[in-house]
Amino acid sequence: MRNRIVLGLLLGLATLFAGCTVWRDHPVRNWADATGGEGLERNFWKEVKARNWDDLERHLAPNFVSVTAEEGRLDRTRTLEHYRPLQLDDYSLGDFQVELNGEALVVAYSITMRGRYGTQPLPAVPVQMVTVWQKQKSGWIAITHAVISPGKP
Repeated sequence: MRNRIVLGLLLGLATLFAGCTVWRDHPVRNWADATGGEGLERNFWKEVKARNWDDLERHLAPNFVSVTAEEGRLDRTRTLEHYRPLQLDDYSLGDFQVELNGEALVVAYSITMRGRYGTQPLPAVPVQMVTVWQKQKSGWIAITHAVISPGKP
């Protein structure tokens, strides 16, 4: 009888801890830390803010295509040129929806940014974005990105 009570208590505690977050979230510090679509996007914007253009370029496919309302369709080189005038003081990502499709992740989210694009302040409204990431031998790379709401970037 005593063994059943102890076993019941242990099972109850295991169930309780399985449903609770005991440890803090593991922050994404680099590309290897990103374990899903949200982590990839968080690292992408961390790199944009830090202006790590070489590292960003390695994570954009050679045939990468992005679309913005202001500039239309951009290839990888023009996309990086598009981001260079961006000075991010702060940003917030949210409303994530991530869908896995074979070796690709489709990540839709919103971003609110504070800073400047060239000499102009960034709009303080959320911007809707979608990125498609593809799993390759070297890791995840972005193959396309679209800005759904008007406004830079």
